[in-house]
Amino acid sequence: MKNYKLLTPGPLTTTDTVKGEMMFDHCTWDDDYKQITQEIRKELLKLAHVSEEEYTAVLMQGSGTFGVESVLTSVIGKEDKLLIAANGAYGERMADIAEHAGMDYVIYNEHYDQVPKAEVIREMLEKDPSITHVAMVHSETTSGILNDIEAVGKVVKSMGKVFIVDAMSSFAGVDIPVKDWGIDFIISSANKCIQGVPGFSFIIADRKLLTESKGKARSLSLDLYDQWKTMEVDGKWRFTSPTHVVLAFAQALKELKEEGGIPARSRRYRENNQLLIKGMEELGIHPYIDGEHQGPIITTFFYPENYDFKFADMYTYIKDRGYAIYPGKVTEAETFRIGNIGEIYKEDIERVVNLVKEFLDSTGK
Repeated sequence: MKNYKLLTPGPLTTTDTVKGEMMFDHCTWDDDYKQITQEIRKELLKLAHVSEEEYTAVLMQGSGTFGVESVLTSVIGKEDKLLIAANGAYGERMADIAEHAGMDYVIYNEHYDQVPKAEVIREMLEKDPSITHVAMVHSETTSGILNDIEAVGKVVKSMGKVFIVDAMSSFAGVDIPVKDWGIDFIISSANKCIQGVPGFSFIIADRKLLTESKGKARSLSLDLYDQWKTMEVDGKWRFTSPTHVVLAFAQALKELKEEGGIPARSRRYRENNQLLIKGMEELGIHPYIDGEHQGPIITTFFYPENYDFKFADMYTYIKDRGYAIYPGKVTEAETFRIGNIGEIYKEDIERVVNLVKEFLDSTGK
């Protein structure tokens, strides 16, 4: 079976050593396995720049969306009201979760190429004091935009509200001082910038607010408080844990540290992104997001002018040569997306740009 380098936001390309950890079986009740879970939780707090006294980390089986749904349906009570700031599919998915759970919520929609504005959020909070929680996405991979959660966090905390951030594709790829930015709950996934494999999400939570959420959960399996209380004892998961994924994630954390931590990884991702945009611009292919708000994780590109092709043909051409890219998600324009996180380096970016050029040359104008 051929291995592809995935130029996507995840599941992404990781190292053979991370994958190799999944070759070993482990019993969830073994003390050494439970210790691995506890070490992961401690390391995540370090990456978030928070203390164990004020924050805690909870691992939750399932995809990143499971983690987001766990937080929203566990900490927002029936008497609470949620404001969702959305400028892409993943912010809109929060609204879908809230709708399914029967929550009281309101949504502030921005265009996909615009960041949600902190002052608009302030105005909405001032007009509706019944709002208790605010939630938004940091790196919205629909477009590749990086939202200003720092500015929004300052507003949310100044108004005495709870701030929830989906940092699925940015945590550990972009440095996020969680407490300093006013974040109470931040959610990410094993298969993103830490470069593990899919299987669980994780939540870094304000201890006091998490404790106060006891009894609010609308779901048994996604009850964040109960998951935390069980895990807090000795590292055991409430229900069957994704053992092989946990072992791979522990190795991925070691490799993040060996690379130089978040500063080094963030620099590699940013350099990848800048090299990609520069190379595509030289081909006449322009990014959807302006330079100020373009994130370092994934880039949406407009189709080049004067070329007639189908994305599926370009996708197949590039995949046959070892790389996989993404179709676009922006509905009002013809676009495609290329990610650059994971085990991706300068030579990979240069190779993919060359493959795009070869494909376009083969189609003719």
